[in-house]
Amino acid sequence: MSLLRIAVAGAGAIGRVHIEQIRASLECQLAAIVDPSPAAAELAALLEVPLFTTLEALFAERRPDGVILATPNALHVPQALACLEARVPALVEKPLAHALPEGERLLAASLACDTPLLVGHHRAHSPILAQARAVIADGLLGNLVAVMGTALFYKPDEYFAAGPWRTQVGGGPILLNLIHEIGNLRSLCGEIVAVQAMASHATRGFEVEDTVAITLRFASGALGNFLLSDAAASSRSWEQTSQENATYSHYDDEDCYVITGTFGQLSVPTMRLKRFGAAEDRSWWKPFICEQLPQDRDDPLARQLAHFCQVIRGQAQPLVSVLDGLQNLRVVEAIAQACRSHELVNVPLE
Repeated sequence: MSLLRIAVAGAGAIGRVHIEQIRASLECQLAAIVDPSPAAAELAALLEVPLFTTLEALFAERRPDGVILATPNALHVPQALACLEARVPALVEKPLAHALPEGERLLAASLACDTPLLVGHHRAHSPILAQARAVIADGLLGNLVAVMGTALFYKPDEYFAAGPWRTQVGGGPILLNLIHEIGNLRSLCGEIVAVQAMASHATRGFEVEDTVAITLRFASGALGNFLLSDAAASSRSWEQTSQENATYSHYDDEDCYVITGTFGQLSVPTMRLKRFGAAEDRSWWKPFICEQLPQDRDDPLARQLAHFCQVIRGQAQPLVSVLDGLQNLRVVEAIAQACRSHELVNVPLE
């Protein structure tokens, strides 16, 4: 089977990660870099691959098998539309769009075209999450009742000094970090249909929030609460518990999600399962059967690239579709709205 030719648009931090993943893959090769910056020109020269300043210039000269869009958020939709027009499959980095109307526009275009788009919520490809989904689907927890989640971590001062826009509205953890968690929770517990939230900026005093408390209602009737903060000295975040990103320190005694049903509970990512022995013998006086499920760890970004290759070859449908990416964005926008209005906000479903 011949190697697929993948182009990467955007040679910033995440773009370079995708480039390294492609170079390490046995299924594809780097076909080109699309980026008008001098730094991209230097990288293309170093890697000895063609450089184009625009997707239109790339498509005019050569047609790659696929494109990864790792450009700024505002470019995601117009560039994804250009890929659809050229009939080139694309992996669009999250968030799908910088605003809901743009995301709706891309959804409509994708539904009218048979060229596949995959949204880059790479955690969806985590084998830990796949295992947790299987536990829930197999009914080991019973009917879901409640979920508790956290994304608590501390961003250093230099993070804000390097990007002062991060201290202003739109630069806080709701729009920058929460969308990862929403994708995880939707994949585990189903659709989120309503939210309430309260935000604070008391710790840093920036214009933007640093801490958020969120209440979630799922379509199943289950309820959830979620604590989000980028000013908390805590290890209870996905990056620090999953061991999937070597950039972060890891703490294997911590979980960031606890999912509870009528028969038992599952802690993720440690995969500690507590459940009753029999459905007819459930009581808070009865001891649980406690199990440590085996953990399968692998790089979700590498698995995402392998999946993208399967999508290009027509061997799989996108695990994270445009609709999935848009729905994650809808939930995040609803949470931001709830923080402003102090009211319950319903999340539209399609």
